[in-house]
Amino acid sequence: MARARPLSLFLGAPTVSMGPLGAFLPLLSLLLGTSVFFQSDAVEVDVKDGANATCLYANWMMKFLITYETNSSDYKNTTLNLPSSVTHDGSVCGNDTKAALLAVQFGEGHSWSVNFTKSNETYQGDFITFTYNTNDTTVFPDAKRKGPVTIVVKDAMQPVQLNNVFVCHNTNFLEAESVTQIFWNVTVQAFVQNGTIGKKESRCHADTPTSAPTASPTVANVTTASTTTASPAPTTAPKPVENPETGNYSLKSGNKTCLLANVGLQLNVSQDKPLLININPKTTSADGACGNTTATLKLNDGNSTLISFTFVVKNVSKTAQKFYLKEVNVTLLNRVNGSVISNADNSNFSKWDAFLGTSYMCQKEQTLEISDNIQIHTFNLWIQPFLVQENKFSTAQECSLDDDDILIPIVVGAALAGLIAIIVLAYVIGRRKSYAGYQTL
Repeated sequence: MARARPLSLFLGAPTVSMGPLGAFLPLLSLLLGTSVFFQSDAVEVDVKDGANATCLYANWMMKFLITYETNSSDYKNTTLNLPSSVTHDGSVCGNDTKAALLAVQFGEGHSWSVNFTKSNETYQGDFITFTYNTNDTTVFPDAKRKGPVTIVVKDAMQPVQLNNVFVCHNTNFLEAESVTQIFWNVTVQAFVQNGTIGKKESRCHADTPTSAPTASPTVANVTTASTTTASPAPTTAPKPVENPETGNYSLKSGNKTCLLANVGLQLNVSQDKPLLININPKTTSADGACGNTTATLKLNDGNSTLISFTFVVKNVSKTAQKFYLKEVNVTLLNRVNGSVISNADNSNFSKWDAFLGTSYMCQKEQTLEISDNIQIHTFNLWIQPFLVQENKFSTAQECSLDDDDILIPIVVGAALAGLIAIIVLAYVIGRRKSYAGYQTL
């Protein structure tokens, strides 16, 4: 198998020259000194026919977010990046009757491919096949299922005019079976004519000026603070006029609902200026996995923000168990130029706890500190990650913030009742004394 170096083979069949690109668009630093950047390399593939003429060309970046089951029947999230060393067996030029195929292999038994179909005037991607190998202990250190797992998903690529190059700098996602495939900085042309890459570009819809946001691409509803000599902390950022809209999310295991979540979400991000981002439920999709002792809810807001919540179960006595929020991951993506900005993770939470078989509710605003530079504000929270019955929330255990609201009127009412009792008692005592004095006369 040839390595990712320029090749020039003349075997009568298609050959491929391929090379990792050492330098490309710089990734933006959002989380300042605490950033964790996506480390995928760009890959360039130049498939040639028997005459050594280019017939299929591609240059793109991609990575994979995967949820897998562990030996303890919990579920974990892992990231599979595209390394610098990639092979390319099986790529095919294609023709009027045969699909073109772009295929790469990488890491410990992982592979990815897409086939292209052709009409009289256009070409487009058809199916994407991704295989990951859970025997790769670096990526899947404690996977319960061993061996290759294959995901096939329909490519959403739009039809492209023949002889045109398809370009999409924006970030795109394909989600299926607990796998999220992320692509950006894509340039591809299938069925290249006369060995010459086309000069005319066909842009994806997300790259068009009408759809490209004029503000920072990670911002849905944003309020920015005026600049000062120092970067303001997240807690000092001004809030949008309105709180975020409450979203209703759910997960299914087979045909049965296994997780319910109602919540309004707002990100508080520190850059040069603090940003407040309201997550829009209308553009947000839910995915994830349910287990007996671990559940993960992944929210994708318009391919610009990914937020995942991981819940686990703990024993509080010999006969009682509670669930709680253990980990939150936030991934921010740049929709203008397609670069992945950064992600932040905090796996040390112990919040939103309630007894197993019940739900957790907190109507007041709460703040989750994901990193020094990213916070999540939650509103109107109602969550049940385990033992959902009949697609409905079970009895809710309310947070202390809501309890305080209930406690205040109770205390005030008790104080008023006590005051009334004292007045009545004083009145009764006074009447008795007056009556006793009257009797002595």
